[in-house]
Parts: sequence; structure tokens; C-alpha cells
Amino acid sequence: MSHGLNQAERLAALRAEVKKIEGLAEAGEGGFMPLGMADVDARIAGGGLAVQAMHEVAAASPEAADDAAATLFLAALAGRKSRGEAGREQVLWALARRDLFAPGLAQAGLTPDRLIYAECRDDAEVLAVMEEGLRHGGLAAVVGEVGRCAMAPARRLQLAAEEGGTMALMLRRWKKTARDPLAEPSPAVTRWRVGCAPSAPLPVAGLGRARWHVDLARQRGGEPATWILEAPDAEARLALFSPARDRPDQAERRAA
Repeated sequence: MSHGLNQAERLAALRAEVKKIEGLAEAGEGGFMPLGMADVDARIAGGGLAVQAMHEVAAASPEAADDAAATLFLAALAGRKSRGEAGREQVLWALARRDLFAPGLAQAGLTPDRLIYAECRDDAEVLAVMEEGLRHGGLAAVVGEVGRCAMAPARRLQLAAEEGGTMALMLRRWKKTARDPLAEPSPAVTRWRVGCAPSAPLPVAGLGRARWHVDLARQRGGEPATWILEAPDAEARLALFSPARDRPDQAERRAA
């Protein structure tokens, strides 16, 4: 009996050590934020995005449509996080380009009353503002748009997210070199690539609900994954595309 107990203890210690190496112990210390789609959350290590961690999103291409899709996906994540804890509804968004469209962010669930803009001169200032916001500890999330981020400042952001208990969301923008932003190494716990997919068909002429190809390109402690998601609603709720005409999640929304 004692031999079995010792073996179980050794196995538990080994699992804890592996978890620590993968970075999940630190990243998941403050909990996880599910994305609200069971099939998607089941593929993410921890069942959702680690709260005290940095996550990166990039467009699938330099095209404006893909850039907008990645921005709205990130806005939906921030909007969802702003609804998760009373007293921490504010999201800080640091940027060096004045190309955000506030009504679009609101349609993705990140309304103006939840948003604080920080206009910066360059990537270095964006990273500095992000770090300050993360260490503040009173924000729901901190978002930053950068074209380039070296490993050293990225590690500082990850540490600041852990210390401040605040989610860091980084939009990695394409540069003129047309090199994939996610090709650079990063300490981010998850890295996402988002691009446009054909929208939902309508019985009449017009554009249906937007759909995106969403790739979980890299994650600590888990495998890559790919989905087709439907764009978020005004409550920051994403939906997993289903060919069924009357999906259960849609039925629940109508009932609500």
C-alpha cells in the first residue's frame, strides 16, 4: 500500500514538474478565460486563455480585410475579458496608428465605455505603455499593436502580466517586408492567426455574418488547431461555424 502511495506521489511530482516546464503553472495561476465554445475550449490547454499571460494575434496576410478580422477577434477577446470580473471592466488599448474604428469594436463587444486609448509614437512606446498598464493591476486587459517586438520586451510583458494579474493581448502587425509576424520567437502562451473566410449565405442579395479562419498556431502545453469561427456579436460572443441551419447556440441566443 505504501509502495503504491509513494509511486502516486512520485507521479504527481513528475506531472507538476512537466507542467512547470511547459509554463502552465505560471500562466494558469490566475485562472483561465473560456472562449464559450466547448469544442474550441477543449483544444486549448487549461480550457481557455490563461489570464495572467500574454497572447498574440496576427492577420493571416497583409490584406486589409485580414487585418480587420484579426483586430476584431482580439477586440472580442478583450471584450469578453472585460465582462468577467466586476470592478475590472476597463481595457487599455495602446497603438501607434490611428486606424481603429470604434463602432466596429463595439459590434465585437468592446464598447467605448470599457475602452481607454493610448496613442503612442512608435512600437517602443506601445510596449512601455503596455508594461505600465499590466503592472497597474486594475485593468481587465491590456492590448497593444506592434509591428516588431524583440524577445526581451516580450518577456517583460509576460512577467508584468503575471505580476499584475492582467491579460496581455498583442496584435502583431505586418510590416512592409511581408514576413509573417508570428515567424519571430515569442514567450506568448498562445499565438493566433486570423483571416477571412466566405461569409454566411443569405436567401437574398447581401452579406451574411462574417466568418474567419482562426488558427491556434502555437500554445504552451497543447497542440495547434484550426477552426472556422463566426464573427462576434455585441456581447463579445464568438461562434463555431456549423453547417446546421438551426444550431443549439443560436437557439439559446434567440431564447435569451
